[in-house]
Amino acid sequence: MIDVFLDRYLRRHPVAATAIYLGVVTALLLATWTASADIYERHAALSAASDLWDQLEGRKQRSAPDTAAAAIAPAGSPLLEGPTLTVAGASLLQRMAAAVATVGGNILSSQVDLQGPLSKDGDVSVIVNCELDQPALQKVLYDLESGMPFLFVDQLAVQTLTGPSAGANSRLRVLLAVSGRWQGEK
Repeated sequence: MIDVFLDRYLRRHPVAATAIYLGVVTALLLATWTASADIYERHAALSAASDLWDQLEGRKQRSAPDTAAAAIAPAGSPLLEGPTLTVAGASLLQRMAAAVATVGGNILSSQVDLQGPLSKDGDVSVIVNCELDQPALQKVLYDLESGMPFLFVDQLAVQTLTGPSAGANSRLRVLLAVSGRWQGEK
């Protein structure tokens, strides 16, 4: 009974029949497109995971860096250079002094620790007590940790200066312990 009624209605109103037909075709095309997009995303995720697994397993070398990534990478050796551990410590102290001086800070005291309790063989540690402006501290930390050689901030103590010298643009007294690895004798 419903089939007969629907058949008569669609024959009398061909615009409605056409609209229903186009709606069904559009719904099927949308479902097909959504399923295809999902399959493509899953394939891309599987491919990326497979490439990462191969790199971790050592079966595949990493792709050569493009020129933009190569330009971003810092130049130089990742290890402290110098013929002796003492010279490597002096170069680390110079690197720290340059980083602090670049942002307008003052070094109050410094200490090179070649055989400290926290250092391992070949590790060089420098402790610097300095005064910096507050925005300069972030620049110093970024400069030290992002450049070459690889340096690690082991200790950071910050104190705000108070008293008559402290104004609107207050300075900070910073105790900064940084360490790096010496490449060893050549």
